[in-house]
Amino acid sequence: MTTSTAIFWPVLAQVLLIYVIYITVSSRRIGAVKAGVAKPSDFKVPSIEPEPSATAARNLSNQFELPVLFFAACLSLYVTGGAGVAAVVVAWGFVLARVAHSYVHMTSNRIRIRRSLFIVSLAINLVQWLLLAIHIA
Repeated sequence: MTTSTAIFWPVLAQVLLIYVIYITVSSRRIGAVKAGVAKPSDFKVPSIEPEPSATAARNLSNQFELPVLFFAACLSLYVTGGAGVAAVVVAWGFVLARVAHSYVHMTSNRIRIRRSLFIVSLAINLVQWLLLAIHIA
């Protein structure tokens, strides 16, 4: 059984994306308070949070939904020895789709584009799980 630690580079990239989003949320919230658009107490209830920080906060929540399946697939592929070239390429595809999704979500927030990027990342994640199933079959 051979395993490739290369599968962890896209995992680390996805983790980096999450940290960048955390920083963005914090920066936008601090900026909103400094600009007088929000009070610190406004962040207790997300429904009254200013839109720029609310979209970033929602995107952060998104990173703990579908990407959880990405992390599980990558770890499963690694543990079972299925983290070959195809698995690594597919994992990078997922990360690129998630970066694009996050960018759209936190900038223009165009729903059609955002939804398409979500569907792409969902399909890529399905491929990851199919690769795992084929590997262990």
